[in-house]
Amino acid sequence: MSTAPVVAERAEEPYVAIRASVTMAELAGLADRFGEVFAWLAERGVAATGAPFFRYHVIDMERRLAVEAGVPVQAAIAGDERITAGLLPAGRYATCMHVGPYDGLIGAVDALLRWADAQGIEFDASSAEDGEHWGCRLEIYRTDPSQQPDPTKWETELAFRLAD
Repeated sequence: MSTAPVVAERAEEPYVAIRASVTMAELAGLADRFGEVFAWLAERGVAATGAPFFRYHVIDMERRLAVEAGVPVQAAIAGDERITAGLLPAGRYATCMHVGPYDGLIGAVDALLRWADAQGIEFDASSAEDGEHWGCRLEIYRTDPSQQPDPTKWETELAFRLAD
């Protein structure tokens, strides 16, 4: 189940992440690395200020995805050879909340894309030979499965930045 999509403003937000090039089959392994991001922050006495997310930069479902596993932080921080630091861009985003297991996210993404198309909404995205390039496409994991073992109650927000 997903909530009805809406367009919402998001402020610029600093974050840290592990960046990787993975196949769809390897994506779950990247999710296992969120703990490395939290440990890196803890070593520096910095706390995450929001839910963990995947940020998709380049999507080619048949080959590779350029994606980050990250978390927002209060203020900009320097990364290192392991951790990337950056800013999630401010702007208008098409968003919706998916409630249920993660395997339902593909359907929720498809529904959001169809809704935007019907509204004449364009995303901050372009196509290239290596896949779809996104300005900011987020899957934000609002529910921690270790705290909520019932996957029918997991909440995942989709937030895709719109073209200016």
